[in-house]
Amino acid sequence: MNFKSFSFAPEIIQALDELNYHTLTPIQRAAIPAVRKGKDVLASAQTGTGKTAAFALPIIQKLVESELSTTNAPHALVLAPTRELAEQIANNFRDFAKHTSLKVVSLFGGVSTAGQANALKEGVDIVVATPGRLFDHIRLGNLSLASVKHLVLDEADRMLDMGFIEDMQNVIKSCAEERQILLFSATFPAAIKQFASKVLKQAEIVRVDQTNSTASTVEHVVYPVEERRKQELLSELIGKKNWQQVLVFVNMKETADELVKELNLDGIPAGVCHGDKSQGNRRRALREFKEGKVRVLVATEVAARGIDIDGLPRVINIDLPWLAEDYVHRIGRTGRAGRQGQAISFVSREEENTLFEIETLIGQKIKRVYLEGYEVSNREVLIDKIGKKPAHLRRTRSNKLSGQATGEARAVNRSRISSIRKSLKGEKLSLKKL
Repeated sequence: MNFKSFSFAPEIIQALDELNYHTLTPIQRAAIPAVRKGKDVLASAQTGTGKTAAFALPIIQKLVESELSTTNAPHALVLAPTRELAEQIANNFRDFAKHTSLKVVSLFGGVSTAGQANALKEGVDIVVATPGRLFDHIRLGNLSLASVKHLVLDEADRMLDMGFIEDMQNVIKSCAEERQILLFSATFPAAIKQFASKVLKQAEIVRVDQTNSTASTVEHVVYPVEERRKQELLSELIGKKNWQQVLVFVNMKETADELVKELNLDGIPAGVCHGDKSQGNRRRALREFKEGKVRVLVATEVAARGIDIDGLPRVINIDLPWLAEDYVHRIGRTGRAGRQGQAISFVSREEENTLFEIETLIGQKIKRVYLEGYEVSNREVLIDKIGKKPAHLRRTRSNKLSGQATGEARAVNRSRISSIRKSLKGEKLSLKKL
């Protein structure tokens, strides 16, 4: 089976040939027929599995067949959690539809609404948007959703985590009464199942991987290390192993900025991508990373959504995510399209419970690598014992900080350590004889 098996319009097949799209991925093979039939779909698909084509191609085909006139009221809408992901999806739609007359407009923050408003006035068939900017244009009278018959909620689990549930419900109510809803999610927490049961009608469920699983092409590795030595370990591994392209995740923007400074001081070119950076700065950082001008891109969770790099060899979690489900999203940047990838996590004593939750979620024990010189304190003989007794039997503290509070405390300590390191660089230390 290939793309021609679905009887797509010649214009679509021509675009696919030019893009060298020949082999169907599992999610495309399973989802495209359901979407073509006009059914609501609930699909479990990891990032990098070709899921955008799984919903974009049949939607484009539907619009080509309908021969609807282009107006400022779109017939298809895709909602995505972040501007990077929205931009990526819009570009995919443009590539697939370039030989048709369909017009695609992307709406996201970080840029002026004026240019987007002008694009809408010129006519649009497909809108790809983040929730916030979408409602900006609706309030300004630039856009109506009354003609939307195909609605895609991409990375719906992430949008729920970010508090967009009410926005998604309002979007659904604003669309045409006869509509098709496609809900794609990397994970299926209870909140997603409950939401789907309310908004989907007789949905076809598409699952090509175990729910909450990670790609089989990704090797998972844990380096147990003291919190204060994580940056040092990162520099050593990149230098000794001569890694040329590494995407690094941290939990906080302050940590990202500090880590980039330290890497550059160590002679490792690094860039940063987080929510406080302008859209232009984020695009430049990503471009330099893709072009090899920097070896490391340090990113926070939300800012990395939509990062799409062919053949990215590895992802490193300096901080484990506060939510175990976010681990699945993070490492979806590597091991894409059947290529091999590596997901490395630096795990401190304070992150033991989070690691156990991640292993429980993905259904596998992650290999530990103990690096000489970076041994952790043997007070708990640490991470290797994780999972040997249930979480409810492990000792807990009544005054334990929340995940975010713990991360903030670690960021402060890391900043102090960094300041001390800077003050000591270049100085000669000697012991005075007493």
